Amino acid sequence: MRELAVPGAYEFAPPVHRDERGAFVAHYTDSAFTEALGHPLHLGQNHHSVSRRGTVRGIHYADVPPGQAKLVTCVSGELLDMIIDLRVGSPTFGQVDSVHLDAVDYRAVYLSEGLGHAFIALRDDTVAAYLNSVQYTPDREHEIDPFDPELALPWPPDMTYLVSERDRTAPTLRQAREAGRLPTWEACEALRTARIQEPGDGQPASG
Repeated sequence: MRELAVPGAYEFAPPVHRDERGAFVAHYTDSAFTEALGHPLHLGQNHHSVSRRGTVRGIHYADVPPGQAKLVTCVSGELLDMIIDLRVGSPTFGQVDSVHLDAVDYRAVYLSEGLGHAFIALRDDTVAAYLNSVQYTPDREHEIDPFDPELALPWPPDMTYLVSERDRTAPTLRQAREAGRLPTWEACEALRTARIQEPGDGQPASG
């Protein structure tokens, strides 16, 4: 596990067990996750997306509270995952980090509440799987222009981008901030503290 340049985002590299039959990997282990973050993952929804090469999904984020933390893995194909700090007042507000995810190393990325998420599929039929802390609620979900020049996300230059109308017409980071639509650092930190202090949290699960 390593923390990314954006606080509250982590890359997990689980062991992959291989033999003549194939491979076996545990993307999420409660004890390891709790030891790293101080609390387990609250599971509210599990889903996956299937994307053609060049598909851009995001930048997406949710209101805080309740926010939506997520653990993202690539179970087929290959993608470049982006994490964006959208928390007003954060010491790294507007900072971006990226992680390469594929179905070889089976790395995973965790994003805490208040962070923006986006990715681009690098192959056809790329499958991204998500474990989300809360269920998807449309009226609490928002988006930022994935091509906002102020953010300058490192999209690969050698492909045609496939973008939904929702993301294509999304506001820039500056516009969303001026409209008061972004989460605050204080609200996200309060939520993180509450997670750690919940009964039963803060201790690795026993085997």
